[in-house]
Amino acid sequence: MGTQNVIHPREGMHTDSSRQRLPPFSVFLNGWFLFYVQRYLRRHFHAVRLLAAPEPSSPSTNGLRTQTVNDHPDIGSEPVILYTNHPSWWDPLVFLTLAAKLYPGRLSYGPIDARALGHYRFMERIGFLGIDQGTWRGSARFLRMARAALHRSDVIFWITSQGEFVDPRQRPVGIRPGVGHAAEGASRGLIVPLAVEYPFWTERFPEALAAFGPAMRLADAPNRSAAEWNRLLAQALEATQDRLAEASQRRDPAAFRTIVSGRVGVGGIYDWIRRIAAWCRGRTFDAAHGNWDDKRASPRVAHNEASQ
Repeated sequence: MGTQNVIHPREGMHTDSSRQRLPPFSVFLNGWFLFYVQRYLRRHFHAVRLLAAPEPSSPSTNGLRTQTVNDHPDIGSEPVILYTNHPSWWDPLVFLTLAAKLYPGRLSYGPIDARALGHYRFMERIGFLGIDQGTWRGSARFLRMARAALHRSDVIFWITSQGEFVDPRQRPVGIRPGVGHAAEGASRGLIVPLAVEYPFWTERFPEALAAFGPAMRLADAPNRSAAEWNRLLAQALEATQDRLAEASQRRDPAAFRTIVSGRVGVGGIYDWIRRIAAWCRGRTFDAAHGNWDDKRASPRVAHNEASQ
């Protein structure tokens, strides 16, 4: 693979030292992996959906400036930390897909357990950062990488902030202390909550639902302590999870934008029988369960109805 496909820190880009540089990023390998990930999501989910922003988008009550455009934050040229809940093994794949669709000019970096990364070494070249959890060494590396990301305007640094799998309905929402330490004292950049969950609606396959909270500008609170940041960030993430949970329970696809369309129906003889039944009723067959009664009649039925 040629070096032209590997991105290193650009000249003039803010970096404090060589210790705070993110590892090189292979654009070619990342493109291949994203192609595989999107096909994989289509096979295992009915859809990946993004919740629309609440209207109107009002300023936050904590004094931090926020910005929202439609269903995702307008990040401009700011460095970004994206911190999330962590309900499932699927989370990083959903993060990568959202980032690629919504912010195609950004490179995605994020920490994962070093033991898991050991099984997939190629992922080190597409932004996955191995962290030894529960160790001083791991904590130090996490902070170095997070601070390096806050000096890169071409990066989104995602963090599964709960550090372990947690049910999306569990309250209160808690996040690991390292998230607040990453935000503490930062002179630039945005930090953004993202909530995800995977409910079953009307199809055989689950939905992958996501919602952004408002972006918070780190420079607006330069004196906030790490503990205060953690409390504020946990509250913002919980509010975002609550908003997503309410929309999830309504099961209204119109409240979401479809990012990736997946599979519908059951397949096999069951859908074959449904197809014949639809033909007998003069309706266009659709494997989706949720739209069964809403499909427009075929020309044959339209003709019959018009002649009555």
